[in-house]
Amino acid sequence: MADKATVELNDDNFDAEVLKSDVPVLVDFWAPWCGPCRMLAPAIEELATQLTGKVKVGKLNTDEHMNSAAKYGIQSLPTVLIFKGGQVVDKLVGLRQKRDFEQALARVMGPG
Repeated sequence: MADKATVELNDDNFDAEVLKSDVPVLVDFWAPWCGPCRMLAPAIEELATQLTGKVKVGKLNTDEHMNSAAKYGIQSLPTVLIFKGGQVVDKLVGLRQKRDFEQALARVMGPG
């Protein structure tokens, strides 16, 4: 379900791709059966393309990688967590507008 601009995350690469990233990371926790997740996917992919080099965008299938989902207490899908410096700095739950994610990322990235 990830495109070229997004990183396919799993339990094995989560630490390296997200927690040790030198740029902020937006992680979309999703599942194939989740209708709102499928509706959100185009906005997430647009953000990944739009912010290439500034923010890493990853998708984690919670059905296949339950350990990472459990570690971060994911109870509703879709849930998007934004990480900076290995820490969760924002959480957006449910189907949201693209601008909600843009505003959250702008707060994390700061001016410029």
